[in-house]
Amino acid sequence: MQAQSFYQWFGKRLFDLFIVLSATVVLLPFMILIALMIKIVDPGPVIFKQKRVGRKGDIFDFYKFRSMPVNTGDLPSDKVGQVQLTWIGKLIRRTNLDELPQLFNVVKGDMSIVGPRPPIPSQTELTELRKENGALNCRPGLTGLAQVSSFDGMTVPEKAAFDGQYADGVTFFGDIAIILRTFVYLLKPPPVY
Repeated sequence: MQAQSFYQWFGKRLFDLFIVLSATVVLLPFMILIALMIKIVDPGPVIFKQKRVGRKGDIFDFYKFRSMPVNTGDLPSDKVGQVQLTWIGKLIRRTNLDELPQLFNVVKGDMSIVGPRPPIPSQTELTELRKENGALNCRPGLTGLAQVSSFDGMTVPEKAAFDGQYADGVTFFGDIAIILRTFVYLLKPPPVY
């Protein structure tokens, strides 16, 4: 394992906090509106908490706006199509607005802006592959190299390989490139829910 750069050790956390605090100022009104709409459509918690695997295999509470009916169990994102979403849930999933509460995960230090997406604990193959290739040493991210490089039918080993590639070369400019590629990725036609 290579020594951490200054960016990995200190700068990445400052970068994360700067981006999150700046984004929150702009996004807070939208977050309040989404929360009110969720509450009106399907009374219950506005925030969906799910256990996820973080850095070094630590388990943390992962936050999203609730897009599914109350009491829906833990599902990997590729199984969401099997659940009937609320109309507001469909909207926020298609636009990725359901991910906004993860900004609080970044503030708490559970996540970073860029890093491997955190799996649910039952995704043991992905977690083991990340442990082997060093990706589990990174904080999980809101976006990552695997997400912006994704293609239909990407296998777990292929996803883990992208995560390992990211972990091997974390840099400020690499993170900026992934953030910019994320905006392009978000312009793709959304999945149908």
